[in-house]
Amino acid sequence: MTSNTRVLLGLGSGLTLGALVSWSGDPTLAKATNVIAPIGTLWINAIRMTVLPLVISLLITAVVSATETRSIGRLGGRTLLVFVTLLTGAALLTVPIIPRIFSLLPRDPHNAPPLPVGASEAAGQLAQSQPVSFGQWFTTLLPTNPFGAAAEGAMVPLILFTIVFALAIAAAPDEARRTLLGFFRAVSDAMLVLVRWVIGLAPIGVFALMFALTARTGIGIAGAIGFYVLLYVGACLIGTLLLYPVVTIGAGIPLRQWAKAALPVQMIALSSSSSIASLPALVESSEKILGIEKRVSGFVLPLAVSTFKLSGPVVWVIGALFVSWFYQIHLGLAQVSMIAVAGIFLSFGAPGVPRGAFLMLAPLFVAVGLPPEGIGILIAVDAIPDLSSTIFNVTGDLAAVALVAKSEGRLASKATV
Repeated sequence: MTSNTRVLLGLGSGLTLGALVSWSGDPTLAKATNVIAPIGTLWINAIRMTVLPLVISLLITAVVSATETRSIGRLGGRTLLVFVTLLTGAALLTVPIIPRIFSLLPRDPHNAPPLPVGASEAAGQLAQSQPVSFGQWFTTLLPTNPFGAAAEGAMVPLILFTIVFALAIAAAPDEARRTLLGFFRAVSDAMLVLVRWVIGLAPIGVFALMFALTARTGIGIAGAIGFYVLLYVGACLIGTLLLYPVVTIGAGIPLRQWAKAALPVQMIALSSSSSIASLPALVESSEKILGIEKRVSGFVLPLAVSTFKLSGPVVWVIGALFVSWFYQIHLGLAQVSMIAVAGIFLSFGAPGVPRGAFLMLAPLFVAVGLPPEGIGILIAVDAIPDLSSTIFNVTGDLAAVALVAKSEGRLASKATV
């Protein structure tokens, strides 16, 4: 039995048993959730503990291994171009289609649905977090304390410091450069071994996570909230599937090879709801299955999981339209387009914390005339939709590194299937 098959079995059994526990309403069975849930949390923690040393060591070895700074600039420029191109494509498909689908949801100003559980509390907590200005955000890009940034999970400042540090290593005397490069290569190799051990426990971790999720939330979602969730999930699924022909045509990768590389990454994303936690699987798939050189994967993937959110233009538009329906406020094409365009650029600065992207929506909602309190509704029902957007994001990360590798001529010509 292959590892992917074992993970799928863990996923299916966790969903099925969790749904049965939720449906039964038996308090004794519900207590089993409190026993099993920590197993899934422990597995996710094991993945997360590998992320920072893996990101730092991969970036440093990738940058220092480049023979000249100009090649780094070219690789970085092509990476940014691929990111923006994919985001723009997502926005162009979203703006004309999603509002038409939302028009199918009837509006009744005299019979608004009740707030979902947790919406008021979430909105209150969000109101306490003041949106930062562009100037304030820009000054945080370089950390005053890199170790503090690492401890707080501030990935973008940490990534920028790591790149600057790697450039300094590349410019250091030969002996120092060789010593530091050998050290970080050894760290990278050791972390990949540890990652393989953790990923080997994926069937157990996936089962525990899915069981706890479905046992606590159930599978029945009704009315307008169900419409929002289904549209959100459906849009992310369609976006994910559209990446398959994009990579097949744009990077020349056979469909079967691409699907084999994407599946383990998607399984980790589904179970962890974290793009960063999927980084080890992304590195493994890109190098072992797609044949992408470490110089490219080690540079592109840490940047992608930290800053590239392909779902941004799609899910921000869907969320804004749902809040506009909820409060009976009409959003025209101009307002929807503004949110989609903002999703292209502001998603790069979204905080790397759970629900952090919602903080970026607050000033946008004010700009288009929506009450920021509506973000609380999105937070309250975000658990299941967030899984689908994470799958979309990590598949976009893998697609991006494949397209960059193709443009750099660093993609294996033969399929590994």
